[in-house]
Amino acid sequence: MKKNTKTIFTCQTCGYQSPKWMGKCPDCNEWDSLVEEVVARKPAKSQRGAGPASPSKPVPIDSVAVADEFRLETGIAEFDRVLGGGLVPGSLVLIGGDPGIGKSTLMLQALHGFAIAGRKVLYVSGEESIQQIRIRSQRLATVSHDLLVVSEIDIDAILNMIANLKPDVLVVDSIQTMFNAELTSAPGSVSQVRESTVQLMLVAKKTGIPIFLVGHVTKDGAIAGPRMLEHMVDTVLYFEGDGGHAFRVLRAVKNRFGSTNEIGVFEMNDSGLGEVLNPSAVFLSERAASAPGSVVTSSMEGTRPILVELQALASSTSFGNPRRTILGLDRNRVSLLVAVMEKKLGMQLMGHDVFMNVAGGVKVSEPAVDMGIVSAVASSFLDRPIAEGTIVLGEVGLTGEVRAIGQVETRLAEAKKMGFTRCLLPESNLKRLNGTPGLELLGVRNIDQAVEGLF
Repeated sequence: MKKNTKTIFTCQTCGYQSPKWMGKCPDCNEWDSLVEEVVARKPAKSQRGAGPASPSKPVPIDSVAVADEFRLETGIAEFDRVLGGGLVPGSLVLIGGDPGIGKSTLMLQALHGFAIAGRKVLYVSGEESIQQIRIRSQRLATVSHDLLVVSEIDIDAILNMIANLKPDVLVVDSIQTMFNAELTSAPGSVSQVRESTVQLMLVAKKTGIPIFLVGHVTKDGAIAGPRMLEHMVDTVLYFEGDGGHAFRVLRAVKNRFGSTNEIGVFEMNDSGLGEVLNPSAVFLSERAASAPGSVVTSSMEGTRPILVELQALASSTSFGNPRRTILGLDRNRVSLLVAVMEKKLGMQLMGHDVFMNVAGGVKVSEPAVDMGIVSAVASSFLDRPIAEGTIVLGEVGLTGEVRAIGQVETRLAEAKKMGFTRCLLPESNLKRLNGTPGLELLGVRNIDQAVEGLF
């Protein structure tokens, strides 16, 4: 190595840099994550030419001309919903998810939607050959003349393609495979991912070409690479799902041009990802009638209410520490509600293992499902089913009170559409309602009244 070459040790998890090697990163506490990298003495050519030809001048914000908002629709309604109504020109969208969850499939189907609308799109893959992409595209029925594909990892070559082809939409799959020859580190390292993302971000902002970046995830489920990667992009999407279920949930955790509360629900089948336009009907389709431990509640995902089934199983145990196994719900929240039930209802749950699950493999974190959790655990503990056609809503406090929740009218309308006839809800919400025809409403102030009304 040349004498004037400078090296630095960079954490491949969080991007922390140190002049010397350390076994444990002091920033993210990961072991054996610092890798030696050579620091470039001069900036890359793309960086030197990335700045404007003349210095920018500040202008009054009221003098900035704003055109009517224009969005590109993918043709996939659930995808457009999560994006906020469509793809904004010049935006940089990062989508992550577990291996095999369907990220590349979703991108290929979205590009096909743009292509059949007459737009030129470019799919850059650093993991597959063009023959493999063609085979997958043929299986998904997404073959189109305007869908251009290329297998390339050199970021400079990709930038030249963009300048020559001028596509309307670009997909880079994945950002961890991109390589810049100006840097000596291997593809997938923090410096390579950061440099490639910066160059693509500059291209998106200068040319107005919307760009999708597909990102790998770590074992903890977060997008691999430096955390600043999520700060640089305009939108961060996570594709969630369980390998044992056919359903996939697309969730926005950051969106500069829309709400972060919207979700899109898809079903994986032989022909790719299919939209689930009525998730409530799908999640409740296999619900067992009159089964102890089963209750239906409503969770708001953005502007859309979704009815989900909560399942609980309380079984006695001979061990000193009872188990609390929770799937799809916040473990700490369930433990808190179980403690409230012990104190206020007198149920001896400390001698019982409690298992909870959200049917369908979805995740629910809204406080409005607290009463559903309490009802499901009480139903299993008492071994008494909740009456058919009943839905339960409400937030539970530490003193056992049932607090008001938001958007009750929307939740009740969805419950009525799905055939429910009775609803248990907070009394404070009931007082503000004008009445919902076709639904019997039972208002409760605390969990004692709720259990009396249900059983």
